[in-house]
Amino acid sequence: MAGVTPRPAAIDAQGWGWRHASRHAWAIRDASFHIEPGERVLLLGASGAGKSTLLHGLAGVLGGEDDGEQTGSLLIDGTPAAQARGRAGLVLQDPDAQVILARVGDDVAFGCENFGVPRDEIWPRVSRSLDAVGLDVPLDRATKALSGGQKQRLALAGLLAMRPGLVLLDEPTANLDPAGVTEVRDAVTRMLDAHPATLVIVEHRVSVWLPVVSRVIVLGDIDGGGVIADGPPEAVLAREGRELAARGVWVPGIPPARPPAPAQTPGAPLLSAERLSVQRVAGHPVASGIDVAVRAGGALAITGPNGAGKSTLGLTVAGLLAPASGTLLASPELAGSAGPHPIRWASRQLLTRIGTVFQDPEHQLLAKTVRDELEVGPRALGIGEGETAARVDELLERLRLAPLARANPFTLSGGEKRRLTVAAALATAPRVLVLDEPTFGQDARTWAELVALLARLRDDGSAIVAITHDEDVIDALHAERLDLGGRA
Repeated sequence: MAGVTPRPAAIDAQGWGWRHASRHAWAIRDASFHIEPGERVLLLGASGAGKSTLLHGLAGVLGGEDDGEQTGSLLIDGTPAAQARGRAGLVLQDPDAQVILARVGDDVAFGCENFGVPRDEIWPRVSRSLDAVGLDVPLDRATKALSGGQKQRLALAGLLAMRPGLVLLDEPTANLDPAGVTEVRDAVTRMLDAHPATLVIVEHRVSVWLPVVSRVIVLGDIDGGGVIADGPPEAVLAREGRELAARGVWVPGIPPARPPAPAQTPGAPLLSAERLSVQRVAGHPVASGIDVAVRAGGALAITGPNGAGKSTLGLTVAGLLAPASGTLLASPELAGSAGPHPIRWASRQLLTRIGTVFQDPEHQLLAKTVRDELEVGPRALGIGEGETAARVDELLERLRLAPLARANPFTLSGGEKRRLTVAAALATAPRVLVLDEPTFGQDARTWAELVALLARLRDDGSAIVAITHDEDVIDALHAERLDLGGRA
């Protein structure tokens, strides 16, 4: 009935598995468990274990027989999940994939309108939901003007407004600043206290959610499959913490390996900014007065709250957006014959000079298979088949993508897509690498491997620019910090 909060949902999985038609490998298999109505469950596992696939299955959005192959059963209140749409609300990893309407208020109201919630109840829900997640913008603000972290808050507000019986959260805090992480966790807690629902949440970093959840379910990697641990969080982590950490699970108190400190101090600037202002929309700078140098053999971390202009600065440094004012100049060592202004470089000139990894991996996927994706850059440079193959094979192995070489990139998990876009940027051997949230979606094992790879590039003389909320990666790379907090 319109305006009535659904009862919490029960979940039953028996030997459930899913293989996407174009993935050429099982995304998840042999998963069996039961979740009682109202339970709050943290779903853990290594990158690629099938956590996101399971959430998509519960939300009924995986598709039919033409889209993939299913085994076993996945039920919500005794009904196949694909036939129980409307019982679940899902917040995805990709902020852009869940923005529907052009204005913030309309977007939050969309789900309520589809469920037939009375109009006089919808807008108070919209306002309360936006307040709960800390998204303090006008209701008529254009959704396209929001940052990635703000879009993530927007998606969660839309879910809170609907008050579903099953809440599915896929790394809902991955693109948020530290204050935003706490706000979102507390907003979810308040929602569940006021409108009880079953919660299943996927997060690699578990400590922030331990006070909220009552149970942990851990999925094994695809070689073993199934559920490898299940129970109260404290008991599971105490009993099996070391084994889980070895598999890539982020276990509190067991940090991943870190690379050694750099042997040398950073060298001369490859890029220099003076009094730089950056903008996404002409006439509307989001950060200004920036003086910074990007140095050979150094790492620079760009930090600050959501909406401060971090991603916009990264795109400007990468030569993809024009400065609003001030200067951004490349050194003769980096520019060569291309000239000192990166914004004027052709795409082919950028390939070997500045590589970019966007916040949203799907914004830069171009090819039909993972291997083809890694070959795009080298082919554009006219690199021979033998050298291209050697580069691609090395990157597939180093970033744990070799088993997925024939898979469609869009069928990968969020963490796998992130590693693929990093690999694609590295395939052309750029001297400067700009990465927006480089460790998003990574388990502890792939996080350590990715950070070690970036540290080796730094030590070999490349410059690393990381837009990040991950304090661990800043410390591990011994990065200089540029904080955009408070700038305008």
